[in-house]
Amino acid sequence: MMELDRIDHSIIRELQGNARITVTELASRVGLSKTPCQVRMRRLEEQGFITGYTAQVNQTKLGQSHIAFAQVTLTDTSSNALTAFNAAVKKVLAVEQCHMIAGNFDYLLKVRTRDMAEYRQVLGEQISALPHVLQTSTFVVMESVRDAPF
Repeated sequence: MMELDRIDHSIIRELQGNARITVTELASRVGLSKTPCQVRMRRLEEQGFITGYTAQVNQTKLGQSHIAFAQVTLTDTSSNALTAFNAAVKKVLAVEQCHMIAGNFDYLLKVRTRDMAEYRQVLGEQISALPHVLQTSTFVVMESVRDAPF
């Protein structure tokens, strides 16, 4: 694995802010010409530093403005149980993020739905039915103060 220099970090930071920036503009912002910038971008992609490019969307305009965080405690934290939970939670479309937590619960899920009624359905019919779920606890977001990808 290669070590990143200041320019590599600058390229990554610029692309996080705007992945649709032209290579010419990116090169200008990081102090390179176009070809060396393209070579660095390709290398960063090939070595897994850049794993993809996505669009940021306005979830409220898409009708998905309700956010809740669900703490999940499992009945079993053996390797097989964790593997089963991890595979199953990836299939729940309303789960935007899933993090294994070191603490007094096992997972923290960020769940995005239309409203509380839909969240209740997702929680009751999908999240609670995931393998090895013992209990859940929900925290509803009242306002997103900062929700940045980087």
